Amino acid sequence: MLAKRIIPCLDIKDGRTVKGVNFVGLRDAGDPVELGKLYSEQGADELVFLDITATVDKRKTLAELVKKIAKNINIPFTVGGGIRSVEDANVLLESGADKISVNSAVVRNPQLINDLADNFGSQFVVVAIDAKNVDGEWKVHLNGGRLPTDLNLLEWTKECEDRGAGEILFTSMNHDGTKQGFENEMLAKMSSELSIPIIASGGAGSMEHFYDVFTEGKADAGLAASIFHFKEIEISDLKKYLNKKKISVRI
Repeated sequence: MLAKRIIPCLDIKDGRTVKGVNFVGLRDAGDPVELGKLYSEQGADELVFLDITATVDKRKTLAELVKKIAKNINIPFTVGGGIRSVEDANVLLESGADKISVNSAVVRNPQLINDLADNFGSQFVVVAIDAKNVDGEWKVHLNGGRLPTDLNLLEWTKECEDRGAGEILFTSMNHDGTKQGFENEMLAKMSSELSIPIIASGGAGSMEHFYDVFTEGKADAGLAASIFHFKEIEISDLKKYLNKKKISVRI
């Protein structure tokens, strides 16, 4: 059985780590280079860096900042934000990223998933999906959750897998920053329909929530931000807890 992964996420705005609730009300959470180094030392399995305003501001991800973080960590590093082409992805790969995360650009141009997978391999391509439950229907949202679409969440995840995505990073906008637990029902559905790994995001507030997302939600990885940034939970303590609960994690 593959070990479950614990992944801290650095949401970056103007070169700083930020965190909000339901994608709004952002507050400063620290220096991304220092945080990345800390999480690497604490035993995080991977690190995710999302330049959350790159798509909105129509600019490229901060490649220089990516280089600085990559030099200070020794764990797999996923970078996203403003990637609209194979060339954009290549810049990040050369800056130290191990994988890239694409979101709004591939909804607008799904062929980009195929192109990225063909050029770099599926394992390099993470499709991030921000979705919201609106009147009982899960709809994909773009531009950091600002722009609703008519795209059905499950249908889109299946298309992403078919086009060559190596992983899905699903953030429930309803749960983001609430610390009330992950969206386990939808995660379990997703897991039953896809064969690629699923990273759960949105709602982590306690160690129990990670246990639940791995057992009830069937997720392959649990991603969180504020509980790690503000030292509510230490990654090493979380892994010890999960290990005691018989969840396979790398200690």
